[in-house]
Amino acid sequence: MNRAEPALHRVPAAAMLAAALGAVTLVAAGGQTPQQGGFRFRTGIELVNVAATVIDDDGRFVSGLRKEDFAVYEDGRRKEISYFSNERVPVSLGIALDTSGSMAGDKIVAARKALNRFLDDLLDPADEIFVYTFDNAPDLIQDWTTDRGRIGGELARISPRGGTALYDTVADAVPHAQAGHHRKKALVVISDGNDTSSQTDVGALQQMIRQTEVLVYAIGIDGRATPTLGTPQRPVFPPRRPPRVPPIPSPFPLPGGRRPPFEPPQQPTPPINLPRSGGNADERVNVEALRAITDDSGGRTEIIRTASDLNPATASVADELSKQYFLGYEASGVQDGRWHTIRVEVLHGHYRVRARRGYVASPLAAGREP
Repeated sequence: MNRAEPALHRVPAAAMLAAALGAVTLVAAGGQTPQQGGFRFRTGIELVNVAATVIDDDGRFVSGLRKEDFAVYEDGRRKEISYFSNERVPVSLGIALDTSGSMAGDKIVAARKALNRFLDDLLDPADEIFVYTFDNAPDLIQDWTTDRGRIGGELARISPRGGTALYDTVADAVPHAQAGHHRKKALVVISDGNDTSSQTDVGALQQMIRQTEVLVYAIGIDGRATPTLGTPQRPVFPPRRPPRVPPIPSPFPLPGGRRPPFEPPQQPTPPINLPRSGGNADERVNVEALRAITDDSGGRTEIIRTASDLNPATASVADELSKQYFLGYEASGVQDGRWHTIRVEVLHGHYRVRARRGYVASPLAAGREP
């Protein structure tokens, strides 16, 4: 096991974590045209990856759409789609499972069963997986593997105890997911309570997630809340015109190439008004905070009433990952360190689209080779 270090300086380190996630300026030596995973890169060209989920008015996933059915806008300007796939692509997937004391008994038993089914039966064998558990601190119990038996063995040894360091765990797991081998990257968080033990600031965590390509999903177990299972996920979708967020001085993630060096911000980023960990005496699932973590990424939050609902909830995530559209377009090329909004639309039919809401374009340090 790899015990994660305590997050004593996690808030000021959030930007440093983001630097490890960042975007890449793709420069082909000698003007050649390298190819990677279906994308073809030209010298100096940057591509933005977007996974798009399309649903109809009844909340069902829509399949069979073509490249010409989509329109992508960056900062309100339509962009040409350079790459498109409506086939399932392999996923680099992280699992973050709450193992605090409140998960003891039937909850942890149901979580083990749901995750074993999720990993063994619902994902593709080519998908690579890692697993974090969290009580008072994050614990990486299984690093990247395609061996489902190893994961099942680690899950069988879990013993719930302690508090809930949910935000610290997501802060560790997101950059780990970003380092996965596959272009498509995701994280699934399962928890039955509010954060009680983290040092991470939720606003800083949200900023960090905005600088990655990781789709973040959260499944909250809350017996007193109204479940969202089996209902259309309209509250999860971004507004038609996503709100502008403050500049984030970090590179945005793109496939291939070497990463530019991180340059710390000259001025601090204004904070986002979200609850800090441990700031709420109520130990119920904090739906507002979970949605702040998931929604900008193109993922979603789902609230269920009992642990027995974990099976259909995780099956829904697996189904979504298998039916998403994956597309890429050339970035604007303006490396201004600012948030650039992304909007994906289906041109025909009454469909809703959920996708990442934007990326951060960060300038390279003067005089340094990318």
